[in-house]
Amino acid sequence: MTKDELGEMIETIVEQKLVELLGDPDEGLPLRKVMRNRLLRQKEAVVAGEGGEPFEDLAHTLGLE
Repeated sequence: MTKDELGEMIETIVEQKLVELLGDPDEGLPLRKVMRNRLLRQKEAVVAGEGGEPFEDLAHTLGLE
Protein backbone atom coordinates (compact mmCIF):
# COMPACT_ATOMS: atom_id res chain seq x y z
CA MET A 1 0.00 0.00 0.00
CA THR A 2 1.34 3.40 -0.96
CA LYS A 3 1.40 6.47 1.24
CA ASP A 4 -1.32 8.07 -0.91
CA GLU A 5 -3.52 4.97 -0.69
CA LEU A 6 -3.15 4.90 3.09
CA GLY A 7 -4.02 8.59 3.27
CA GLU A 8 -7.15 8.06 1.16
CA MET A 9 -8.19 5.11 3.33
CA ILE A 10 -7.77 7.12 6.53
CA GLU A 11 -9.66 10.06 5.02
CA THR A 12 -12.56 7.80 4.04
CA ILE A 13 -12.72 6.17 7.47
CA VAL A 14 -12.65 9.52 9.28
CA GLU A 15 -15.37 10.92 7.02
CA GLN A 16 -17.57 7.84 7.58
CA LYS A 17 -17.10 8.10 11.34
CA LEU A 18 -17.95 11.81 11.39
CA VAL A 19 -21.15 11.19 9.44
CA GLU A 20 -21.97 8.35 11.81
CA LEU A 21 -21.42 10.53 14.88
CA LEU A 22 -22.80 13.84 13.64
CA GLY A 23 -25.31 12.70 11.04
CA ASP A 24 -26.12 14.39 7.77
CA PRO A 25 -26.69 18.11 8.38
CA ASP A 26 -28.97 18.30 5.31
CA GLU A 27 -31.13 15.35 6.29
CA GLY A 28 -34.78 16.30 6.48
CA LEU A 29 -34.36 19.62 4.66
CA PRO A 30 -36.49 20.21 1.58
CA LEU A 31 -34.85 19.77 -1.81
CA ARG A 32 -35.36 22.77 -4.07
CA LYS A 33 -37.07 22.03 -7.39
CA VAL A 34 -34.12 23.44 -9.36
CA MET A 35 -31.67 21.13 -7.61
CA ARG A 36 -33.98 18.12 -7.95
CA ASN A 37 -34.27 18.72 -11.71
CA ARG A 38 -30.50 19.11 -12.03
CA LEU A 39 -29.90 15.83 -10.19
CA LEU A 40 -32.45 14.04 -12.38
CA ARG A 41 -30.78 15.35 -15.56
CA GLN A 42 -27.40 14.24 -14.23
CA LYS A 43 -28.75 10.78 -13.43
CA GLU A 44 -30.23 10.46 -16.92
CA ALA A 45 -26.92 11.50 -18.48
CA VAL A 46 -25.03 8.85 -16.48
CA VAL A 47 -27.54 6.16 -17.48
CA ALA A 48 -27.10 7.23 -21.12
CA GLY A 49 -23.36 6.66 -20.78
CA GLU A 50 -22.36 10.30 -20.69
CA GLY A 51 -19.49 10.68 -18.30
CA GLY A 52 -18.26 13.84 -16.73
CA GLU A 53 -14.72 15.08 -16.42
CA PRO A 54 -12.50 12.86 -14.25
CA PHE A 55 -11.99 14.32 -10.78
CA GLU A 56 -8.23 14.42 -11.17
CA ASP A 57 -8.51 16.48 -14.37
CA LEU A 58 -10.97 18.89 -12.79
CA ALA A 59 -8.79 19.28 -9.69
CA HIS A 60 -5.81 20.06 -11.93
CA THR A 61 -7.84 22.57 -13.98
CA LEU A 62 -8.96 24.34 -10.80
CA GLY A 63 -5.45 24.24 -9.31
CA LEU A 64 -6.51 22.10 -6.36
CA GLU A 65 -3.66 19.64 -6.56
